[in-house]
This record gives sequence, C-alpha cells and structure tokens, in this order.
Amino acid sequence: MAGVAGGNDFQWCFSQVKGAIDEDVAEDKTIKLWKIGERDKRAEGYNLKDEDGRLRDPFRITSLRVPVLMPMDLMVEASPRRVFANAHTYHINSISVNSDHQTYLSADDLRINLWHLEITDRSFNIVDIKPANMEELTEVITAAECHPNQCNVFVYSSSKGTIRLCDMRTAALCDRHTKFFEEPEDPSSRSFFSEIISSISDVKFSHSGRYMMTRDYLSVKVWDLNMENRPVETYQVHEYLRSKLCSLYENDCIFDKFECCWNGSDSAIMTGSYNNFFRMFDRNTRKDITLEASRESSKPRATLKPRKVSTGGKRKKDEISVDSLDFNKKILHTAWHPKENVIAVAATNNLYTFQDKIN
Repeated sequence: MAGVAGGNDFQWCFSQVKGAIDEDVAEDKTIKLWKIGERDKRAEGYNLKDEDGRLRDPFRITSLRVPVLMPMDLMVEASPRRVFANAHTYHINSISVNSDHQTYLSADDLRINLWHLEITDRSFNIVDIKPANMEELTEVITAAECHPNQCNVFVYSSSKGTIRLCDMRTAALCDRHTKFFEEPEDPSSRSFFSEIISSISDVKFSHSGRYMMTRDYLSVKVWDLNMENRPVETYQVHEYLRSKLCSLYENDCIFDKFECCWNGSDSAIMTGSYNNFFRMFDRNTRKDITLEASRESSKPRATLKPRKVSTGGKRKKDEISVDSLDFNKKILHTAWHPKENVIAVAATNNLYTFQDKIN
C-alpha cells in the first residue's frame, strides 16, 4: 500500500478487544451500554461448588481450600450494563460519546438528545427539526458527532448535504447553529440524482479537532472548521459509478450509507465501497489505494494486493470491470485504531481486521 499509512502493506491478522466500552443501538430504538473485556484465566478449586459448576452439600465440606487461577483459551466477553430507552421515535443513526466522558449524543432523523452515562431514564433534547406540519419537512438529520476536545461543541449533517456546528453554551435548544458548512452546487452538473447523492451519510471530527470529514455517496470531503463555504479537500471514492446512478437508484443501492474514519495521526482517511472494496487516501501525498476484504482472496497473514476498476472496453489482467462489480457486497462500516495501524472493516456479515505488515 505504497503512499498510504506509512507506505507499508496491510495483512490479514486477528485482533483483540482490550477492555473497551461500546454502545449498541437496538431495533426498538433503545441504546445499550456494553462492557467488553477478555479473559485468559479461570478460577479452580471452589469450596461451595464442584469443577462442573454444581453446588456442593455444605455438610460434606470438611476442609477449606484457596481457589487458584489456571490458564485457559482467550475468551472475549461482552456484558450489557445499562439500557437507555424511550427517547427516540425514529431509528437512531448516530451515537457519539462526549470528551467529558460523562455525556453522549444520540440522533435520529429529526432529533438529537443529550444523555448522561449514569442516568438511563431521561435525556435532554438539544436539536429538534420536526415541523408542526410534517408535509413541510424538507430534510432529515443523517449523522451527529461531538467535538473531540470541546465538550460544548457538536456537529450534525443533513440529507441536503449541509453540516451545522452548534455550541451548547448558547442555548439549551440548539435550533440556531453557530456555523453552517455547505459547498455550492455546480449548476452544469445538476441531475435528477443530485440531491440524493449529496446527502451526507457520516461526519467525523479529526483527532486534532481542527478538521471534520464528511462522506456522501460518491466522495469524501475534508472541511476546515474555520472555512464554511467549501471543503479544503475532496476525494472521489467511486466516481466510475456516476454513469450507473440510474440502475443504482432502481436497486436502492443509491441510498446506502457509507461511513468514514481517520487514522491516528489524521494523515490518512478510509471509507468503504462496493464489491467488498475499501479505499484509503493519503492526505500528504494525495495517493490512494483500493483494497478488497473477502474470504476468497484473503488467507491468514496474506498481504492484500491493490485492486483497480476499469471503466473502458479493454482492461488489464489485474483489473475488474465496472460492469462486474457486485453491489450486494458492500463495506458500509470502517474503523481505524487511534494509535496503531490496525483497521476493521465490515463486509456484509463478516468482520475483517488488518494490521500493518510485521517483518
């Protein structure tokens, strides 16, 4: 993967979860807080139960023993700790933990709520765009995220391709934004699909807090928080699909919501595409690479090879024709480790983890 993430290849490997806390959004519009940990030892030699777990008769216990820890195969455990419910009418599209580590945001199509991690039965509504007459609704909220350093600042994106930055210090209900980010549309390129493909499916602050990244259907854009009129960087993810928007509309793929993520140093970004492809862009060299996550082409510790999509009639041996892409195989979710070159991509019902090649 020359030119991306330090110029090293990525290889298949297994990753371990280290005592993380995650939040899961259920179909019943509730939020669940999970504690994730790992265990590689088990206790043996209990006094009140046998090795198979059955309770012993206390009258038959004639001596006391000290349990000992014995090694076992590594096991990852996830246990639910809290359930936050009854605050959303529509499906939740975003969860973002605040930098104060005490509060978090949850967003659906029309509202954004602020929660305290220790309080499960109530939240504060900080954004509400629901009109009195639903026929007057012109846009919906598509994503929201807290600023990584300033706990009073958050952004949310809309289906119209706009981003609003809000400051919770100005008012309890942030109906009025502090900054409004929007790129003017080129009238010459407007089409029936313009409004659909301009809808923002994900927004992510950089780790430094200076920039934010947005993902629409065809591109990834990087914005400077100090410049609202246009993005400072634009990366085309799969521009070759522009000629196929009609068929993508007919099979509903045009409504797919792709996520995006930064690497730990904010020097590279990653997002998904179709055919189990995912794309990486180096912000310093402006080089990009396309990789594939599939069980057929990936063996343990095998180096991933760059993939290319051909749009013309003739194609090289290592290229795949745009007409041969499988739109049922898509990578919508991606994540990059905040400190190491370890990534995770979700392809259909499989989760793949890759790490920097170890010599």
